[in-house]
Amino acid sequence: MTEKKSYQDIYWESDDGLKLHAYDYPSDSGKTPVICVPGLTRNARDFRHLGTELHGQRRVIMVDLRGRGLSEYAKDSSSYNPKQYISDIIMLMDEQKIEKAVFFGTSLGGVVTMIMAKMHPGRVAGALLNDIGPELDQKGLDRIADHVGQGRSFDTWAHAGRDMAETGRDIFPDFMLKDWIEFAKKVYRMNSSGRIKLDYDMKIAEPFDSKGGGSGAMWNALENMKNIPTLILRGELSDLFSEPVAAKMLEILDEGELVTIPRVGHAPTLEEPASLDAIHQLLHRID
Repeated sequence: MTEKKSYQDIYWESDDGLKLHAYDYPSDSGKTPVICVPGLTRNARDFRHLGTELHGQRRVIMVDLRGRGLSEYAKDSSSYNPKQYISDIIMLMDEQKIEKAVFFGTSLGGVVTMIMAKMHPGRVAGALLNDIGPELDQKGLDRIADHVGQGRSFDTWAHAGRDMAETGRDIFPDFMLKDWIEFAKKVYRMNSSGRIKLDYDMKIAEPFDSKGGGSGAMWNALENMKNIPTLILRGELSDLFSEPVAAKMLEILDEGELVTIPRVGHAPTLEEPASLDAIHQLLHRID
């Protein structure tokens, strides 16, 4: 069944002249809107199900970071960094007259959210940090570094799905082939030649820092979220975001809540029933 289009595509221009894209699911509820920010190699399609889940309850905007999805690729790969992503999102918020938002950040998107709270206090009304914290495990970073920027392509969606199943079975052990094919359609796109290719600029790998451990700057950024309603989701099988780091975050966040998503690695899709329940509870706390 074809999804009824309940969103619009919005475009805006970055300070260095890139045409950037987001999906905008409108609402006239007057409640604080949600802005969804995806992970390193991901795009706005990761959040599309939330447009249906939250339909009419509040406005939901899902951002394609520069170099991903329908946003233009950067001319300079050094601009693939959190501060530039934040600048891009602030320009979107100002253009759309959004004073503050609830940020849903998966992985890199959560890093962007934490730094946003430090750089632009008052613009983050609440946060979902999806399998991410100020300190990252080396095992997960090594896995990401092994795959990011590797330009793979396939003849069919089934081939793409099987390849993802081969490399990701530890992340989603309960996925069937049909789940992997659906997952592949979020990560890949079909180009004009009919080949199925990764939907991001391979140059995002160039500034990627694969050094693990803690970051004093990131822990400091988290301090700025002390009084912000924050949901921390952690995949039970995550190799990037450890239980001790999540527990330490709760000591800092007066309004923090931790929910562990069973039998999922890095990162929860936000389609799990436990994720959706926690999201609704977070939004109830904010408005």
